[in-house]
Amino acid sequence: MKDIKIKVGITHGDINGIGYEVIMKTLMDNRIFELCTPIIYGSPKVAAYHRKALNIDNFSLNNINEANEAHPRRANIINCVDENIKVELGKSTKSAGMSSFQALELAVSDLKKGDIDVLVTAPINKKNIQSKDFDFPGHTEYLESKLESGKSLMLLISNKLRVGVVAGHVPISKVPEKITKDNILSKLDVLNDSLLRDFGIRRPQIAVLSLNPHAGDNGLIGSEEEEIIIPALEEARKKGIMALGPFPADGFFGSDAYSKFDAILAMYHDQGLAPFKALAFDSGVNFTAGLSKIRTSPAHGTAYSIAGLNNASEKSFREALYLALDVYRSRAGYEEVSKDPLKLSDTAKNS
Repeated sequence: MKDIKIKVGITHGDINGIGYEVIMKTLMDNRIFELCTPIIYGSPKVAAYHRKALNIDNFSLNNINEANEAHPRRANIINCVDENIKVELGKSTKSAGMSSFQALELAVSDLKKGDIDVLVTAPINKKNIQSKDFDFPGHTEYLESKLESGKSLMLLISNKLRVGVVAGHVPISKVPEKITKDNILSKLDVLNDSLLRDFGIRRPQIAVLSLNPHAGDNGLIGSEEEEIIIPALEEARKKGIMALGPFPADGFFGSDAYSKFDAILAMYHDQGLAPFKALAFDSGVNFTAGLSKIRTSPAHGTAYSIAGLNNASEKSFREALYLALDVYRSRAGYEEVSKDPLKLSDTAKNS
């Protein structure tokens, strides 16, 4: 697997944000081309605008019409948008949302066909991308629908922790209705399988957080732990998933308990992502577990306030690209070993 040149599709995201900045800063390191062939789904004109605004002179893009024309040692770009597209740095515009979708649509089509191997998405604005063709809370739900892979899981990754959530992009008022035994079990299934296939962890241990403060204090301030979460964990363990908890979120993160687990399943978005970003904002990666194809993104947004100022860090985007490559190789290795039960047994013994 080490000698395979992986084709990485990169969507440009919102053209008025920092997407092009973090993409170009990442691809300016020529060592990237030893590992993969990057193909940007975007606009040469918009890329040139950002390059000029950022005073980047020592970087160029190879214009191509299709992914199979990609130069293996260059940063390639496919035009997906109208040539008259206008960049308005730091602003949310309808045309920026449209161009975000056009790039994503073509990249996902190529991903499904196998013309690219993995997908790395630059940040979008979840409001301006909405249309009759994109009626989803974000990338995760769109990809789940288009790839028809069944249930997926938004999983935030850093070198310190992995955090998934049961209730993702939903209003806080609707979180309780998402916390069901079936939903928790479904997310645990996806998470456990991802830890095995995508990260090569043979006996993953998963920490599950409570919904209520102090894990409900034995029903004093909430009954979901006793009535929903604990029964779900008991059933998960019967299926061979080592899921422990529920742990009160504040003490769990405050006491460094998170470092003792391979992954964490939070009940809702900010319960998991707020501590994650406090610990790993600059290097965090958003990985959509459970999909038939591999997709990652930086764990930050469009950052309109610093667009065009050359102040954005590319670290999170670079880590997203590296993770996509690592997961691709891990999946291939897992599939190869799974075909030979003796190899799988030997691998497990050595884990």
